[in-house]
Amino acid sequence: MEASRELELKRLAVQVRRGIIEGVFNAKSGHPGGSLSSADLLTYLYFEQMRIDPQAPKQAGRDRFVLSKGHVAPALYAALALRGFFPVEALKTLRKNGSFLQGHPSMKLTPGVDMSTGSLGQGISAAAGMALGAKLAGGAQDVYTLLGDGELEEGQVWEAAMFAAAKGLDHLIAIVDNNNLQIDGTIEEVNSPYPIPEKFAAFGWNVIEADAHCFASLEAAFARAKQYNGKPTAIIMKSIKGKGVSFMEDQVAWHGAAPNAAQYDQAMEELSAQLAALAQ
Repeated sequence: MEASRELELKRLAVQVRRGIIEGVFNAKSGHPGGSLSSADLLTYLYFEQMRIDPQAPKQAGRDRFVLSKGHVAPALYAALALRGFFPVEALKTLRKNGSFLQGHPSMKLTPGVDMSTGSLGQGISAAAGMALGAKLAGGAQDVYTLLGDGELEEGQVWEAAMFAAAKGLDHLIAIVDNNNLQIDGTIEEVNSPYPIPEKFAAFGWNVIEADAHCFASLEAAFARAKQYNGKPTAIIMKSIKGKGVSFMEDQVAWHGAAPNAAQYDQAMEELSAQLAALAQ
C-alpha cells in the first residue's frame, strides 16, 4: 500500500471514531467499545475494498456487507456517512425517535445498509444466503460480514459456517473482531470459543489472521481472501476494544455505555490530536 493512501485511511479511521463518539454521546446509549475496535476494518472495507456507489446504494452488482454484530451500528453509520451515503450531521440523531439511524441497522431505514441485524448469529446466516444467491445467479459480487468474538458462542454461527463450506461459497468473507471482551467479561470467562482459527478451518473455511489496526495487514488479508478456491474465507482480526480512546481501550465497561460530557470532551480531544498528528 502506498504511504499516502495508508495515511488517508488512517485519517478516515479517526473520523469514523469521532462519528462513533458523537453518535453514542448524543444518544446517551450505545456500544462504543466494539464500534471503536471495528473502525479501521470498516474504513478499509468502505473506502478501499468494496465495490459500492453511494449514489446508487441498491445497484444490483454491488458488493454486500452484513454487520452480524449489529449492536456496533455506530461504527457502520459513521463509515457510511463519511462515504457519502447520508450527511455526517445525521450521526447526532443516533437512536432518537424518528431517526433513520436506530440502535441496530435497518435495511428499510438506512441508505447503504444491506441487511437488518441485531440478534447475534443471524447476520452470518443472511450473508451466506446472499453469497449463495449470487453464486446461483452467476454474479461476481463479494459478500462480507463482521462478527464479534463473543458472537461465536451462538450455535447459529456454526450452522452457517457448515452451510457456507458445504455450498462452496468462495465469495463469502467473514471477519471476526477478536477483541477478547464481551458484555460480561472476557470471552474465556463467559464461554470460550478459542481456538478460533482452528474452529473455522475444521468447518472447511480458508483462515487468515490479521491485525485489525494495521492497514497493511488488512490489505494483505483481503488480497489473500480474493484468491478463491471453492471455500469461504474467515479473517480472524486481532483488535483492541475501545481502540483510539485511551480510557476506553481494553475496558469491558465500555462495551455498552455512553460517555458523559467530560468523557466526551476528552475522547474528542484525543481524536482531534490524532488527526492533527496525521496532518503533519
